[in-house]
Amino acid sequence: MSFWNKLRKPFFAMAPMADVTDAAFRALVAKRGKPDIFWTEFVSADGLYYTREVKKMKDEENPLMRDLAFGAEERPIVAQVFSSKPEMIAYAAKLAEKLGFDGFDINMGCPDRTIEKQCAGAALMKDPERAVELIRAAQEASALPVSIKTRVGYNKESLDEWLPPLLEAHPAAITLHLRTRKEMSLVPAQWELMKKAVEIRNRVNPDVLLIGNGDVQDLDDARARVSESGCDGAMIGRGMFGNPWVFAGRKSEDTPLAEKLAALLELAHGFEKLSPPKHFAILKKHIKAFVTGFDGAAELRAKFMDANSAHDMEKIIDAATPLI
Repeated sequence: MSFWNKLRKPFFAMAPMADVTDAAFRALVAKRGKPDIFWTEFVSADGLYYTREVKKMKDEENPLMRDLAFGAEERPIVAQVFSSKPEMIAYAAKLAEKLGFDGFDINMGCPDRTIEKQCAGAALMKDPERAVELIRAAQEASALPVSIKTRVGYNKESLDEWLPPLLEAHPAAITLHLRTRKEMSLVPAQWELMKKAVEIRNRVNPDVLLIGNGDVQDLDDARARVSESGCDGAMIGRGMFGNPWVFAGRKSEDTPLAEKLAALLELAHGFEKLSPPKHFAILKKHIKAFVTGFDGAAELRAKFMDANSAHDMEKIIDAATPLI
C-alpha cells in the first residue's frame, strides 16, 4: 500500500515550482507546518541520465542531484521529472526509488517552450499515446506509485479526450492545473472544471485520486475548493510565497514582520548550504514576497536586493530592527 492510500481526505500538497520548492524552502516549510505531501522542483530525466551515466558527474557536484536532495522531515515526498522518452522516465523512476522517495510524478503540463520542444511537459497533451507509454514505463521500472501533473487541455479544455487515457493507465493520482496551456497563468483557474474531471474519474477509474491546482491562496481556500468540486485534495503554489506557515493554517497578514524576516534569513542560510549552492539571485523572488505590505517595505526590500549572502542580509536586518 502506497502513502497515497493512507492519506486522510481532504489532503493538501506543496505544488512543485521551479526554483521555489528546493530543499532549502521545503525545510523552511517543514518546520512551520508540514503539508500532507511534499513535492520537489521538476528535474529533467534526460539530464539526470546524461550527467550521471554519460558525463560521470559526481552526485555531490551535480545540480540536478541537488534538486533531488531532501531531509527526513519531508515525508511523504514526491520526485517530479519531465521527459518524452520512456527509457529516460524508467531511469529516473529507478533512481527516485533508490534515493528513497515516496512517489514519482511525471510533469505533463509545463508550458515552457524549451521543454515542449523536447515533446515533454504540456506537449504531451497533444500525444496521449506517448503520455500513457511514459506512465507505464515508470510503473514497470520501480515500485513507487506514479502520479501525473497536467492541465485541462492545450489550446482549449479537452478533459473528455485527455483525462480518460490517463485514468486507464492507473496512476495513483492526477493533479489538474485548472487552466489550459494556452491560458498559462493569465486567467483565473477554472475550478468549475474540477467537477467535470471528478465525474470522468468516477466513471472511468474511481481509484485514482484527483488533486486541484490553481489560485489556492491558503488552507481555508483549499478546503472550500475541495468541498465545492468533490476532488480529493488541493495544491498550494503561489500561496506559499512569503508564507511558509500556510499549511499550518496561518495567513501571511497574521505573521509579525520580525518572524517573517527571521524566516527569510533562515531560507538564505539554507540556500548557502545546498550542495552545489544555488545562485543567490534566485532568493530574490522570495524577498519580494516576504518584505511587503508595511511602511518602509520598498526601502528595506531594495537593500535586500543588493545583498549577495546571508551575512549581508543579517546585517541589513540588524540595522533595520530598531525601526521595525
